[in-house]
Amino acid sequence: MRISQTSGVPIYQQIADSFRQDILSGKYSEGEYLPSIRGLARDLKISVITTMKAYEQLQTEGLVTAVQGKGFYVNEQNQDMLREQHLRKVEEALMEAIRFGRLAGIRDEELRQMLQELQQLKDAGL
Repeated sequence: MRISQTSGVPIYQQIADSFRQDILSGKYSEGEYLPSIRGLARDLKISVITTMKAYEQLQTEGLVTAVQGKGFYVNEQNQDMLREQHLRKVEEALMEAIRFGRLAGIRDEELRQMLQELQQLKDAGL
């Protein structure tokens, strides 16, 4: 896991985002424990409080559950819920693209064309 002190994104959010991506992509499976809060804090050279905040955010989202004295383990991921979470992320990214496009004076048709071209590049492995 890589954490950036200069990204402008709070460290706890970077940690939560990283674990969320790993959980949703299947890197962590149901019932698997996340690294201990103290261990992760030590490895990343950050505060235990920061790590705890990230784990609590994941718990609030229903991705993990805390077990007294054992840590946090990954919950079963409902496939419909996973799809909804992915759709939400896509919608957020597209809304941001639209916002930036409007700021730059890009018309809707130009944005659609850009999306199609980017999809073609991605499909071609570029």
